[in-house]
Amino acid sequence: MVSRRTFLSSCLAAGVCAKSAPIVTLPKPRYSTLALDLVHRSTVIDMLGLLTLNYKKLGIWETDPARFQPSDFQRLKDSGINIFHPAVGFVEGDIYKESLRDITGWNLFIAGHQDDFIRIDAPGDIEHAKAKGKIGIVIGQQNSEHFRTVDDVDKFYAMGQRVSQLTYRDNRIGGGSTDPKNIGLTQYGGEIVQRMNELGMAIDVSHCSDRTALDAIAASSKPVLVTHANCRALVPGSARCRTDETIKKLAAKGGVLGVTMVRIFVGTKGRVTIEDVLDHIEHVVEIAGIEHVGVGTDVDLDGRDRAGAEKRSDLDGLVYSNKIYELTEGLIRRKYSQQNIELILGKNFERALGEIWKA
Repeated sequence: MVSRRTFLSSCLAAGVCAKSAPIVTLPKPRYSTLALDLVHRSTVIDMLGLLTLNYKKLGIWETDPARFQPSDFQRLKDSGINIFHPAVGFVEGDIYKESLRDITGWNLFIAGHQDDFIRIDAPGDIEHAKAKGKIGIVIGQQNSEHFRTVDDVDKFYAMGQRVSQLTYRDNRIGGGSTDPKNIGLTQYGGEIVQRMNELGMAIDVSHCSDRTALDAIAASSKPVLVTHANCRALVPGSARCRTDETIKKLAAKGGVLGVTMVRIFVGTKGRVTIEDVLDHIEHVVEIAGIEHVGVGTDVDLDGRDRAGAEKRSDLDGLVYSNKIYELTEGLIRRKYSQQNIELILGKNFERALGEIWKA
């Protein structure tokens, strides 16, 4: 869902801002000891997790990393999330240039905070981030129009990109979810899929048309991801939610679907809560298996609702800074085993990414 139309006007070199990693403070003690323990010991991966939806602030952090304060890092640590995939979708202007600037900005930011952050390039980096108390950043894009040629896949891989959503809307690769013609994967799209497989870059079909998603899953020799989408069976009017057919075929290839916490993709009734998010998780488990569902919240720690907004985006009663704890508590209420909760919180995506990223 995240679309950033304009971002950095320039990318400036940044020095290292050295500081010791803060000690994690626990959230409010209304959560059970079991929930706190599960989040603490799990490697929690948010496969569409935003450090902030305030892109002006993010631009400042990227061009001047010293402006990112210890309190900013502490808040991220307190969320319980260990690995963020903060991808955005550039859809206007020079998309190649904007993607280049975005990834350069993330590299400058991470370089400026090496005590706190690590770029996730390979499977072992996920475990390393958790062990060292660092936050891992998976660099990705929500639109692959920056792949002007197949060689561009190599260029962006060399810069650190490890995930790419094939389409945000219709492009040379295939159709977007809002495409009324339901375009499939193109010949060029097939070439991009093949090169991504060869390099070890994860294919994301969250915003793809139904045909493009199914075609990409069929064409890929490795697992394909839906980093952030829910189940159309529970939200029938949403083209952005994935069909049961897509979820089942994704699972058959070893893929994982990250369930979102954005209201319009969770439910349509008057009150939409974390219980509805849990319903989506249960639906994926029922049709595809526990190994194929994860977390891709598509929101930061403040939620999306702003004063004066015409439409609500946030769930009722959810404090987004505690969203992982709320989700974990809900999974406990629904009698998921501790092992299965750890799978949902991160092990499923960690397994799939490990299979994709292997040379």
